[in-house]
Amino acid sequence: MLSAWAPVQERGCRGTVLDFLDLKPLAILRERIEELLRGVVTLLPNLIAAVVFIIVTWLLAAAVRWLLSSVVFRKRMRPALKNALLVLSTTAIWFCGLLITATIALPGLTPGEALAGLGIGSIAIGLAFKDIFEKFLAGILIMLRKPMRIGDFVTCEGITGKVEDITIRDTFIRQTDGVLVMLPNAFLYKNPVHVLTDLDMRRTTIMVGIAYGENIGEAQKVLQGAVEGLQSVDKRRPIQIFAKAFGSSSIDFEVTWWTGSRPVDIRMSRDEVVEAVKSALDKAGIEIPFPYRTLTFKESLEVAQMSESRGDDPARS
Repeated sequence: MLSAWAPVQERGCRGTVLDFLDLKPLAILRERIEELLRGVVTLLPNLIAAVVFIIVTWLLAAAVRWLLSSVVFRKRMRPALKNALLVLSTTAIWFCGLLITATIALPGLTPGEALAGLGIGSIAIGLAFKDIFEKFLAGILIMLRKPMRIGDFVTCEGITGKVEDITIRDTFIRQTDGVLVMLPNAFLYKNPVHVLTDLDMRRTTIMVGIAYGENIGEAQKVLQGAVEGLQSVDKRRPIQIFAKAFGSSSIDFEVTWWTGSRPVDIRMSRDEVVEAVKSALDKAGIEIPFPYRTLTFKESLEVAQMSESRGDDPARS
């Protein structure tokens, strides 16, 4: 044991510690750091060029946005469609710019390899963000097809209101009671949407009943005259009055006319027509009957006649 330690004791204490330490991992780590630094220095011109190209891409996207905004304003396109075109154009520019930047920063990476890697990753991204992409594409299709405009009144699956804004993902509808509803564009694209104000005028109908004893032809003339002179009724379109059905206690007429297409226009016009029809029928002496009910009993009922005066009541005699 003493002979083994003799050379070490001659070199001193420091030499003893270094001899028992394994410096090979430290040397490997130092080599890796040096290789990394050499790689960074080698790629430094590429990285600078990549940063410069990103700045060029940003300037190009800003220029395209300015150019499209000028063209859009001249053509008076809808704001929602204008925003969609701006988003699509800038997204396409940034996609191409980042792809080229990656090939500049990494010379060994070709555009084909980058697209292949992006395609593999896009599957996972598409599955994770399926609903977002669906709403986005539905918003683009809605803006391109122009089924409705901002300011239109629409109804979809029981929701009725005025379209206040159309974005890439959602459509904002203000209901007639003041409540704001945000509907995903995919919901509007998949379900039937009734655009109530697509035209300036819309047809509306009310039902009017007259007694069975009244003359049908005369009643039609009275109804026609009552509706024709009203301010809310469109004079350019015909007023249609048809005897529709035999009701339980009346002959039912269908009175149809054209008026403004907004919901408030429909309500105001119906109020005016109902009031005019009631006054015209009363003036002509045509009865608007109350509902009649006929009761049938299985067994006959005894009817007792009450005396007219309390003095003839047998119970009091």
